Amino acid sequence: MKTRYLFLIAVLFLQTACKSQTQKINGLSFVASRDSISQKHITPVLNSKSNFVALMPYSFIRNLDYPKIEFNTNREWFGETENGLLQYAKEFQKVNIKIMVKPHLWLRRGGFTGDLKPTTEENWKLLEDTYKAYILTYAKAAEALDAEVLCIGTELKEFVMNRPDYWVQLIKEIREIYKGKLTYAANWDEYKRLSFWNELDYIGIDAYFPLSDVKTPTVAHLEEGWAKHKKEIIGIQQKFQKPVLFTEFGYRSVDYNAKKPWEFHRLQGSVNLQAQANGLQAIHNQFWNEDWFAGGFLWKWFHRHDKVGGENNNRFTPQNKPAEELIKKLYAQ
Repeated sequence: MKTRYLFLIAVLFLQTACKSQTQKINGLSFVASRDSISQKHITPVLNSKSNFVALMPYSFIRNLDYPKIEFNTNREWFGETENGLLQYAKEFQKVNIKIMVKPHLWLRRGGFTGDLKPTTEENWKLLEDTYKAYILTYAKAAEALDAEVLCIGTELKEFVMNRPDYWVQLIKEIREIYKGKLTYAANWDEYKRLSFWNELDYIGIDAYFPLSDVKTPTVAHLEEGWAKHKKEIIGIQQKFQKPVLFTEFGYRSVDYNAKKPWEFHRLQGSVNLQAQANGLQAIHNQFWNEDWFAGGFLWKWFHRHDKVGGENNNRFTPQNKPAEELIKKLYAQ
């Protein structure tokens, strides 16, 4: 009888262990603000059934002709600094929400970070040295927090394509400091050309793939639009034998939101709550049941839940829209 009892305990333990190993990252990209946060800002995240947040400390380049990266300055919002990251993360950890530290670079005079490409060797060195200082600062912070994942860069296509040796060496230095999982957030049109996925733990993709030219595409139509892209993602996953993580995914609540899902500057456009919900349902249908897929981080979520989103909002946030209730259902599965 005792032996049978011990056997049943062992089976239950193994089942629990397997379940925990296969649990998806059901994440939100939690936007940094001017303020510190408290549990009242975290309750809506818990209500969404999320188990992870991406926290995003920022750095800045003021002049592309002198690409020096600045960070932890008094010109940044609290949440964009190292102290802000630490405060936010500790509040989330109190309720067992896990952390991905995901540093972002911002070009103050506009422009896309993926196009950042110095024209002289002197400026390349300036960019590399200051980026290294920036990332190693947050590698130390991620280790101090025992954060589960560190993203070493976000949408830096020209930088990573033109200086691959620098990135391989940087990853080695990061691993001397930080012992958790590493990824890089490649833009949807960049990930296939990245050379150093072998050095990381996840193939990270900001998944703004163009899927449809239709005003309000149905879930079925969007899943058809995913077919080509999913095949190519599987090809890269099989080549490197690493799980795929959508470091960002999401859709605006606007007409034609699946045509160029990355667009955020275009303020005009009729609100289309159904198009947003359909996009989220389709991406979940296509990926969340795949063994090789680790999960993803929905773009984006603001701390003052009662002040954002809503049925007249055509931006990315799902807050106070039908998409929020949908995410709650999908993340609870």
